[in-house]
This record gives sequence, structure tokens and C-alpha cells, in this order.
Amino acid sequence: MNDLDAIAAQLDDAARRAAPIPQLAPDLAFSLDEAYVVQRASIERRIHRGESTVGVKLGFTSRAKMIQMGVDSLIWGWLTDTMLEEDGARVALDRFIHPRVEPEVCFLTRRDIDRPLTLLEASQYLEAAAPALEIIDSRYQNFRFSLEDVVADNCSSAGLTVGSWTRRFEGLGNAGVVMRLNGRVVQTGSTAAILGDPLRSVVQASRLVSQSGLVLPAGSLIMAGAATAAVALPPDAHVHCAVNGIGSTEFTTYRLS
Repeated sequence: MNDLDAIAAQLDDAARRAAPIPQLAPDLAFSLDEAYVVQRASIERRIHRGESTVGVKLGFTSRAKMIQMGVDSLIWGWLTDTMLEEDGARVALDRFIHPRVEPEVCFLTRRDIDRPLTLLEASQYLEAAAPALEIIDSRYQNFRFSLEDVVADNCSSAGLTVGSWTRRFEGLGNAGVVMRLNGRVVQTGSTAAILGDPLRSVVQASRLVSQSGLVLPAGSLIMAGAATAAVALPPDAHVHCAVNGIGSTEFTTYRLS
């Protein structure tokens, strides 16, 4: 039987040291349910160090991401306060291993989500929406992993910026998305790539959290998932994401050494 706490410690240490580890599966065979146990144990280690959870993220909500990563299931992980960067921030890449960036939509909850929601109910539980950029950074060598591996690794979540909030939820189902790197367009797409409508991510998040016996408090963030495939994130880069109808967000990167 695998020591799930030991696996959590291994992944947590890899993230803290920005040092990749070999892919766990298939050498350490564990189930998807066990992978979520590892994920939670890793997050508990962060909380013990003083971090706090600020929301959840969904992964593999677009066909592009599923193809890029070679998986076929929607997954979810946690966001903590140390992952959140200010809009327009300068982000040091030294704390990452092989970071990538992807454009997303982020939601802010206005009520506790304590049960599975329907699509008709979803907007009633939301305070606002905003354009977002997520930095993903697998702790595995060569960004290679199984579905269980990536779930155990908190779905590769590493950082995010969120733009200005808006209550304009209409039109989010098929809004144009453009991501630029140093002024050059590197990805274009539509929010329709996010489960057909980003609000469906709120529904999925409510179901996944409820299945785990948890409550997502009011004031939480929900990262709906990527609208396009991710792009490698180099140093000395300016990254800008615009989502038609709701605004934009951006950050720049640098290295300390």
C-alpha cells in the first residue's frame, strides 16, 4: 500500500524547491480517489505553513487542453493566497520549474456553495466575473504525467492574476479570447471552449466540492478552466489576456538569478 502522506510531502517539497520529480505512475499505482487524498494532504501542508485557501480551479475543461495533456477527464484543485498575483504584477519565475500560462475566466462567489447547483442557479451564487491568467507548473519532469499524477499535484496550479470584476455575465458563453506574449498574439479562442459556457464550470465545481463533503464559502474564486491551450512562459515577457465584453489582465515575468 502506498504512503499517501509521503507522496504529498514529495510533491510539496518539489514545488517549494522548484525541483522536478519523476512521474509517479505507473511505478506507484494509486487510484483517482487516492490522488485527491494526496492533493488534500499537500494543501494541508501549505495551510500549516500559513497559507490559506481562496478558491478552486477546474482543469481540462476545454478539448484543447485535453488533447495537449493527453487526458480525457475534468479535474479540480485548490487555489491558495500565495498563488494570487496582483493584476499587472511582476512575477518571478525562479519559484517555478517549467511554467506555462493560459487564458481563463474567474468567478467570485457571493453565497456559500453547499450543494450541487443547476446551470439556471449558477449566476445567483456569483458576485462577479473577470478575465484571468493562470500559471500552471507541473512538478513532474518534462511536464509528463498521468491523470492521477496531475490530480495529486493539485492539477499543476501555481499562480494566477485576475482582472477587474464585472457583473456582466451575459455574453460569457461565447466571448472572444486573445492572449498576447510581448505584444504578439499567441492564442485566440472563445469562452465557449470552456464546457460550452464558463458558467457550467461553476456547476461542475459545485458538484465536485459537494461530492467531497465540503462547502465553498462566499468570497471564493472559481477558475473556470482554460479557453485555449497553454503557452510556455519565458522570462522578460509581458503577458496580456483580453476577454471580449469583460476586460483584460496582464503581468510581466523576470528572473532573480
